[in-house]
Amino acid sequence: VQLQASGGGLVQAGDSPKLSCTASVRAFSNYRMGWFRQAPAKEREFVATISWSGGSTLYADSVRGRFTISRDNAKNTVYLQMNNLKPEDTAVYYCAIDMGTKGYNPTLRNAYDYWGQGTQVTVSS
Repeated sequence: VQLQASGGGLVQAGDSPKLSCTASVRAFSNYRMGWFRQAPAKEREFVATISWSGGSTLYADSVRGRFTISRDNAKNTVYLQMNNLKPEDTAVYYCAIDMGTKGYNPTLRNAYDYWGQGTQVTVSS
């Protein structure tokens, strides 16, 4: 399984970039997907997760109302639309796939089986 994230870069506060993550996996539509982020000197933290169908989503309090997770199962891709970015959103953003082998809460890192390489998002004020 390989996950390839893209869409990061240097942006201004208030900008609205969109991250993408494409999975090289069979039956992508069977699996929950998640986004996490890790800022310098901090632990990797949950951002958002979406169910296999896209019908259920969860968000961290810090991004709820500003970020939207979505997926296109025909393209094996999950997205993270980030609106009204703030400097504190600066981090490496990782996508991950939950193949149902662990059964943990989907807001926890341990729930996920594979991770992408990460894409840096830097928000300047």
